[in-house]
Amino acid sequence: MVPLQAQVQNFNREVADGQRFEFGKNWKKFLAILSDERISEAEESLKRMLRVESLAGRTFIDVGSGSGLFSLAARRLGARVCSFDYDPSSVWCTNELRRRYFPDDPEWKVLQGSILDADFVATLGSFDIVYSWGVLHHTGDLWKALEVVRSLVAPRGLLFIALYNNAGRMSTYWLGVKRSYCRMPRGLKGLVLYPAFVQIWAPRSVLEILKGRPFHTWRNYYKKRGMTAWRDVVDWVGGYPYEPSEPKDIFLYYYDRGYELRNLTTTTGLGINQFVFERMRG
Repeated sequence: MVPLQAQVQNFNREVADGQRFEFGKNWKKFLAILSDERISEAEESLKRMLRVESLAGRTFIDVGSGSGLFSLAARRLGARVCSFDYDPSSVWCTNELRRRYFPDDPEWKVLQGSILDADFVATLGSFDIVYSWGVLHHTGDLWKALEVVRSLVAPRGLLFIALYNNAGRMSTYWLGVKRSYCRMPRGLKGLVLYPAFVQIWAPRSVLEILKGRPFHTWRNYYKKRGMTAWRDVVDWVGGYPYEPSEPKDIFLYYYDRGYELRNLTTTTGLGINQFVFERMRG
């Protein structure tokens, strides 16, 4: 198990070398506008994909907790929650939400660690629901992360993961954008971020203006898991390492290891594929 101080040093070195995006600093800004409505949207998205109305009596681990929003949503739905993240600022964010909404709660613990650190993961135990949304493809070793995360799933437990879709040449293009953004000096990152923002949002915005619904998607973006459009743009452009995958490969990987698919949403483009598997054996 990598000591905490060494983890922080490794993380800071990777950021300084342009090998990793600081997701946590982006999420700190998101917490400034977090509202009850956004939290409720996060809860609803969990309930939809897991096909439940409550998580009372269940254990839930948030692998790569980021802003901490979905750890909070799970706790509000009644689960006993464990959250961890590799990014120190993301750990801060999750602790901050715990402080705001569930201070000193023994049923919600927050840790720093990496899903690639199998020794650390082995200390955590097993859980009824293992949740990792938009995280494993940013570790730098997707397939190792997919393997290690399995050790957290209790028998007949659920594994809810969300992974970037492999869109071929477009994924390769955005890999280059992300790498460039992370390697740019801090003061010049806007030279990558703002053109990418226009590329992502201009076509949709023009179409909505022509339809008489100006900026409809932007204004209602919070209904998409409680998130914000701008923070998701920064997250997308900066999100490096980046390792997309194809749904069939993820399905077969877990099917061969004793998991059955319980829910699925997919995309044909650059978006996210969401999977809910149940551990039946293994």
